[in-house]
Amino acid sequence: MMRPPTALTIAGTDPSGGAGAQADLKAFTALGVYGTSVLTALVAQNTHGVSRVYDIDTDFVADQFDAVLDDMALDASKTGMLASAALVELTAARAERLGFLVVDTVMVATSGHRLLAEEAVEAMRHALLPVAGLITPNLPEAALLLGDDVEAARTAAEMEDQARALLARGPAAVLLKGGHGAEARVADVLALSPRLAGGAEPALVRFDHPRIDTPHTHGTGCTLSAAITAQMARRLLPGDAGGPGAGAAEALEPAVREGLDFLARALASGARWSLPLDPEGAHGPVDHTVDIAAQAPIEPARAPVEPAQVPNEAAQAPVEGASR
Repeated sequence: MMRPPTALTIAGTDPSGGAGAQADLKAFTALGVYGTSVLTALVAQNTHGVSRVYDIDTDFVADQFDAVLDDMALDASKTGMLASAALVELTAARAERLGFLVVDTVMVATSGHRLLAEEAVEAMRHALLPVAGLITPNLPEAALLLGDDVEAARTAAEMEDQARALLARGPAAVLLKGGHGAEARVADVLALSPRLAGGAEPALVRFDHPRIDTPHTHGTGCTLSAAITAQMARRLLPGDAGGPGAGAAEALEPAVREGLDFLARALASGARWSLPLDPEGAHGPVDHTVDIAAQAPIEPARAPVEPAQVPNEAAQAPVEGASR
């Protein structure tokens, strides 16, 4: 008997499937990790934006935590939408049981809808960041985490400075994402704390990759943090998952690299999709199935056969591919 690598997403929902817990679970599965979930909010959203958020009672979120943690061992976990200070603090209090913790500092949706209450920002700064193995802010989120009057980084040097400043808030590592910039190439900065880098000073790793020109970016932050979480769950040895120790130090840089590569493949494949009924102004999802589909390509749907052309019993059977 064996236990598969297991990860937890702590996030809100997305009924359109491109972001939130649904996207996280797709990424976990695509990367060979058993996924579990704690839902923090019910979100009515699609490729055009968020229309309504229904908060889940904190005590019921706590019950979901207990249902998972009392039954399964976790190798890694990730947070997504934590809409209130109470949810941030609830999650932080359980950090020791979550394995390697990736905090996706979800504050604003791609559509511009704010997902984190103002008082929750302060809780994230002081309660959640110090227990995180990795945080994954974009440029506006990094600035907000550092202070209400801090401007987003505009240059590579400013990104490195802000990544170091975020390390001082307590996380073991920071992945500062440069996707909100306008350059033809995207630069992301991974900052490792001295305890992970194994030295007296933080270590910086720069990831540089071409920007994929597509409007289909719905859920990219969720997908990247989920992919990194899955990679950490797969790479950590038993006994390493309880925090950012030696195993995490060796696993993190390749896990981030593989996560970024997975997102790039998913973006490139999803760029060819057309899911929204009204594409005007829509931000479609990435293709979480890109690697699975490459292994088992789906044949194009054939035209349905007219019932008169086949015997009666065959006419009642579904035609292979017709409903795809």
